[in-house]
Order: sequence, then structure tokens, then C-alpha cells
Amino acid sequence: MRTRSELREIAMKSLYQILVIRKTNLEYSVDEIIKENIEEENEFVNELVKGSLDKEKEIVDLSNKYLDGWTIDRLNLVDQAILMLSVYELTYTETPSIVVINEWVELSKKYSDDAVTKMINAVLDSIYHSEDKYGK
Repeated sequence: MRTRSELREIAMKSLYQILVIRKTNLEYSVDEIIKENIEEENEFVNELVKGSLDKEKEIVDLSNKYLDGWTIDRLNLVDQAILMLSVYELTYTETPSIVVINEWVELSKKYSDDAVTKMINAVLDSIYHSEDKYGK
């Protein structure tokens, strides 16, 4: 049985692959990409990846609102995936906000540099303290 932290990392890798493939204009299947990253069907991974893609415009708009002087498209694709998934989980799921922020900041520390991790933390913290939690 995988931990939620491991599942978040699988979701991040899946979304990252989708963002890379999108730039090449190749056809892809979200389900197939998820399946490449996790053998067994997992509702949590599916919800994070598919939910982030379904709500992408709202997530990008909300992220850009709190990215001080930046826009999400200026981040590298790994950081974009982390930010999209974390904003989705924070705003559209029942996972406690503090857990979401902590988990994604920890994952960001593994894949991003300090400046980007601080930026992601600041965006999530701003959303947490705002009225911008659509799903909650």
C-alpha cells in the first residue's frame, strides 16, 4: 500500500509527462500515462491528475493571481505540475489545507530549488487565507 505522499509524487510525474507531451502536439491518453506511472488503479491519483486538467483554467488563473510578478507558464514543467496539483487539491478536495500545503511543499523541496519552493508555499498560503477555495 502506497502512502498519500507517494501517490502525490506519482500524480506529479503523470501530470509532468502530460505537460511535456502537450508541447510536442502528440496525441496522448491521460489514463495510459497514469497507468505507466502506477500499476494498480488509484482513485486519488486519478482525481488529482484529471481534476487538475479539468480545472486547469481556474487553477492557472488562481495561481497567477498570487504569483507575485510571475505567471505559471514561466515556471518549468515540473514546477507547473506541482503547482497545478497542489492548487487543485487545496481548492477542490476535502483534504485538510495544512496537510495539502505541507505535502506539496515537501515534494517541491525534492524537485525544485529553494526559490520556487518558497514561491509555491506562498501561493498555497495565500489561497488558504483567501476566499478563493472554489470547491471547499
